Amino acid sequence: MILMEKTMRWFGPADPVSLRDIRQAGCTGVVTALHHIPVGEIWPVTEIKKRQELIETAGMTWTVIESLPVSEDIKRQSGNYQEHIENYKQSLRNLAECGLKVVTYNFMPVLDWVRTDIAFTLPEGSKALRYDRAAFIAFDLFLLKRPDAEKDYTAEEKERAEALLATLSEEARTTLYNNALLGLPGSNDRFTAPQVLQALQTYAGIDENKLRQHLFYFLQQVVPIAEELGLQLAIHPDDPPFSVLGLPRIVSTEKDIRALLDAAPSPANGLCYCTGSLGVRSDNDLPGIIQRLGDHIHFIHLRNISRDKAGNFFEADHLLGDVNMFAVVRELVKLMERKQVSIPMRPDHGHQMLDDLQRSTYPGYSAIGRLKGLAALTGLELGISSSLAEASPQ
Repeated sequence: MILMEKTMRWFGPADPVSLRDIRQAGCTGVVTALHHIPVGEIWPVTEIKKRQELIETAGMTWTVIESLPVSEDIKRQSGNYQEHIENYKQSLRNLAECGLKVVTYNFMPVLDWVRTDIAFTLPEGSKALRYDRAAFIAFDLFLLKRPDAEKDYTAEEKERAEALLATLSEEARTTLYNNALLGLPGSNDRFTAPQVLQALQTYAGIDENKLRQHLFYFLQQVVPIAEELGLQLAIHPDDPPFSVLGLPRIVSTEKDIRALLDAAPSPANGLCYCTGSLGVRSDNDLPGIIQRLGDHIHFIHLRNISRDKAGNFFEADHLLGDVNMFAVVRELVKLMERKQVSIPMRPDHGHQMLDDLQRSTYPGYSAIGRLKGLAALTGLELGISSSLAEASPQ
């Protein structure tokens, strides 16, 4: 019986969720990154090994990087992008020298992820991450005041956003503004509207087609190096999988994924299969993506979302949202049996609950909510694996 390698994300020594917490949750591996190294610079072997030793001393392994970030210069093909690509290649060499295996990254412009509420209270009192479309439109139109933003929304959407804004106090407006920009790298420092608008302006003239060509060029440069080194590159889908703030999104559908795989054909060119990001779109066939593109799935994020037709969604219990987690895990179990490999997985996000309601952690990454998700997913996987094993001919 082949099971997924159980991991959790760790944000480094300053993370209030400790390595001991992660090991006690039942994980054998840790997913982390060297967040202190500026984007575009080389990850030195000494720094990689220092992080590796911390994890191994805690009794776990580090085989998955999340993430080795791609600079905005590379995404725009501007400034020092050629130097940054060469630095990326050297970082890959250094990671391979230290024995790491999977390198996660994304190609989302400016914002890595977007939510409007990081403490959405559920009926039983736990808190979740939520994206409210009317709230985001209100932020875009009336708080950020992005030029020409009104062209991206219907009259009905603008009317709903304005009505929502009228109900918000100044404190609530400030909270919305800050929440909407948490996916902006470095946003622990409060970015001003002019700074954000300037960052958006750097993508003027870059549409989906041009950004896609920039991604393909990047892959064609780094994938051969990764293959030579025995590394697996795993791109994370867009979160959420649609345009925000007028920025193009190009890793949102199965068609998008197929295009980037075709751009640099290689076993090293692959996907971080995130059920939460892909699941926001009802037109994404999540079990089908595993069936058709499973050979390129190198890392797994399992989380669930509850969505509605208005474009809103929130992080649901790992087994109980609109993602059919039973069907997803069944296909993953069958994939691993066919390939005879264990794919690393982490329970992505989790509700803030119990004692963690009194603790401050990175949004979505409290300890107990992820522990609950890991327990549920592990039980589901074991049940499916045992059932399939009993049903197969001896």
